[in-house]
Amino acid sequence: MPAPRKYPDELRERAVREVRATGRPVAHVAKDLGIHKEAPRTWVRQAEADSGERDDRLTTAEREELSQLREENAELRRANEILKAASIFSPRRSTVPGRGRAGDRPPA
Repeated sequence: MPAPRKYPDELRERAVREVRATGRPVAHVAKDLGIHKEAPRTWVRQAEADSGERDDRLTTAEREELSQLREENAELRRANEILKAASIFSPRRSTVPGRGRAGDRPPA
């Protein structure tokens, strides 16, 4: 579960909209809104990535997909470890007929 956000979405959207619409420096907009200057700077960069203006960052959709794939990968790794551990306890059988356990050999 992600950590709760420090600033509400409305404030984020307002800051991004103001920086992009007015062209004012991010630090001035942040001061007017009473927030740390790096917060809106990050939000503006992410908005630019989402709109295709930046290629150096993942879009929000790509970040969500990456997070989902990492979770799925971790779950598959856990399942694989469980299956490996369970296979230690199962009897082994040869793939060659007549080469399994002694009780599995066909009568001569």
